[in-house]
This record gives sequence, C-alpha cells and structure tokens, in this order.
Amino acid sequence: MNPRKFKRIAIVGASRDPRKYGNIILKDLVKKGFEVYPVNPKYDEIDGIKCYKSVKELPKDVDVIVFVLTPEKGINVVKDAIEAGFRRMWFQPGAENEDIERILREQAVEYSFGRCIMQETDNRRRLFLSPP
Repeated sequence: MNPRKFKRIAIVGASRDPRKYGNIILKDLVKKGFEVYPVNPKYDEIDGIKCYKSVKELPKDVDVIVFVLTPEKGINVVKDAIEAGFRRMWFQPGAENEDIERILREQAVEYSFGRCIMQETDNRRRLFLSPP
C-alpha cells in the first residue's frame, strides 16, 4: 500500500484537541494537500472540516481509513467499515491487534500495521512545496 498515492483519507478518532494524535495527524495531512474526512461522533466539524459521525456516512470514494484509536474501540469500526464497503485501512501504531488483523484477513481487506501515516506521506509534502 503506497500512501503517497492516496488523495482522500478518512481519520477515525479525529479530535479537536491539539495534543492528541487525532488532531496532529489531521492537520499534517491537510497541510500535505490531502482531502481529509474526520470521523468522530462527538463533533460536527473539526478545524472547519465537516466531521462524520461514523464510517458508514463517509463518501464511498475515500481511498483509505486511518485508525487513531484503541483496538478495543476500533474493532467495531472496522466491522462497520467493511460492511460499508471499504477495503483499505491503515492503523497507526497502537491501534491494531490480533483480533482486528484476523477480521481484516478473513475479509481480504488491504491494511497497514506499524507504520505512521505522517512519516509515510512526508515525500508528498515536499512535492507540493518544491518549486516547479
């Protein structure tokens, strides 16, 4: 899975709190030029971006869903995402576990564990910032 080719990224566990990774990642990806779709049932918007209450509400053309929450909370969201037809998921370090991996494999979902989406998309930022 090559994250530099993504255009539309949903973030499950997006947050308004600037100290939380759900906010840090959101701001980082926006700065890099991605279309970002925050998912958190607590908010209507985050930093002026429409926030979705669940993955089932997301536009179907989202390239990947990034998980920034505990595996205990994430496992049900994984099931909802699969039911909604999403087939590509990215788990920030600490958001994954064996139960989630088993479900992903059984459902033939493309996924990434143990890699940080911010680090993996750093080259994209340089592409946008470099002179023509």
